[in-house]
Amino acid sequence: MRNRFSKLLALAVIFFTVNSGFIFAQEIPDRPNPPRLVNDFAGLLTANEINSLERKLVSFNDSTTTQIAIVIVNTLSGYDKSDYAQRLGEKWGIGQKGSNNGVLILVKPKTSDSNGEVFIAPGYGLEGVIPDITCGEIVDYEILPSFRIDDYFGGLNNATSTIMSLARGEFSAEQYGMSGRKSSGKGMPVGFIIFIIIIIIAVVSGKKGGSNNKNISSGGLPLWLLLSMMNSGRGSHSGSWGGFSGGGSSGGGGFGGFGGGSFGGGGAGGSW
Repeated sequence: MRNRFSKLLALAVIFFTVNSGFIFAQEIPDRPNPPRLVNDFAGLLTANEINSLERKLVSFNDSTTTQIAIVIVNTLSGYDKSDYAQRLGEKWGIGQKGSNNGVLILVKPKTSDSNGEVFIAPGYGLEGVIPDITCGEIVDYEILPSFRIDDYFGGLNNATSTIMSLARGEFSAEQYGMSGRKSSGKGMPVGFIIFIIIIIIAVVSGKKGGSNNKNISSGGLPLWLLLSMMNSGRGSHSGSWGGFSGGGSSGGGGFGGFGGGSFGGGGAGGSW
């Protein structure tokens, strides 16, 4: 009797395990048919925004074979965003087989009872070019500031431009990180330094009694010029670095399909 019970229990465990795996697999969306690089299952973007991103990413794929996919889902179905992204990237085969040059940007929108989630997962072949720390910086500098003001297209457009520039080798991950830290205000901002200088000049010239409403100091630098200098020193990071632009052209045909790329568990994400 005990032996029979043990066999039944073993069969029940096997049945549950197999069916659980099947259920979890079904929670990851199937590869789109016809294939697309921008897949919005949550209705977050407008049709024009989807088409604009699609043209950009298809053009980049056609010219480099690197595939950047954007997938927006309503729920992560209980998965951690990193795990979900890796499973989806593998299931769809984003990137080319062998070179594994795919990148997945996964987005789960914010709801009334849950945070928004985003994760960037590079394929095996791009982990050196876009390491985990850089994925996190792209999320922090390009995506989250726009997402927090409901500019989802702007965040995704900026992020894809940066990823494209990194993949092309227009600048390194280290250079991007330094640029992003400066423009995000980590360290002493240039604008703040200029503002302090203006205050000092105003105080000194005020003591001399030699300033008027047009010139801050007796030396005569116009107020409008000093203010414009302060404004230009603030810096902003909007999807390009050092004058490079990552935007793709709208030419080329439709997307031919994913190439069977693999993912190694790298990447980084954030919440808003």
